[in-house]
Amino acid sequence: MQNKLKDVVNILQQARHTVAFTGAGISAESGIPTFRGKGGIWDKYDPIILEIDYFKKNPDKAWPHIKDMFYNVIDKAQPNPAHKVLAQWEQQGLLKAIITQNIDNLHQKAGNKNVIEYHGNTRDLICLNCGKITPVKQTDMTQNPVTCPHCGGLLKPDFVFFGESIPLEAQQQSLWHTQSSDVYLVIGTTGIIMPASLLPYEAKKNGATIIEINLTPSNYTNTITDIFLQGKAGDILPGLQKLMN
Repeated sequence: MQNKLKDVVNILQQARHTVAFTGAGISAESGIPTFRGKGGIWDKYDPIILEIDYFKKNPDKAWPHIKDMFYNVIDKAQPNPAHKVLAQWEQQGLLKAIITQNIDNLHQKAGNKNVIEYHGNTRDLICLNCGKITPVKQTDMTQNPVTCPHCGGLLKPDFVFFGESIPLEAQQQSLWHTQSSDVYLVIGTTGIIMPASLLPYEAKKNGATIIEINLTPSNYTNTITDIFLQGKAGDILPGLQKLMN
């Protein structure tokens, strides 16, 4: 492992455009449950709650579960050492962007500025009637369902539900950084969720070196990954930072 870490440090120090692509695994170390697998969110809740048509028809049933699934947990979560190292790397000019599938705002809390939220975020709510965005902090979250302060319409968390498209700006920015990258860090993601899971393949197609950090092998490990660092991101990224120093 130590030789692999040294190889990765050399690659990162010589890179021109490094991008990090992060998934639920990096946030699990901050206490946020993953969706799939043992003890995941779908063990406890029915995925229909996050289907857009169900939400529109049954907002009073969906909203209490959504608050429980996301807002009661995410509000308390704090960045872990992996998030903090990525923030340091951006400040040092080693990391150009983070493309995250996560909606928990932990990269921003850690200090990253250039974060592309592929699936949206939990910070804001969008009105399905007037289209206005309202920050959660300016909303009465005790309501059921939660309604728009501007028009009284139904508010929905500003992240992608089943049956919704990926925001165009997030798609475009992600593709640009992916195609521009020469080093692509895949961290804490299994490579299952489409269409986000296609991005590392696009990076590889354009010649990027794929460095993967995961607890267990993913869909990428034996297909496109150049260096696989097995373990917790919260251990491995600080280890890389230590070697750099």
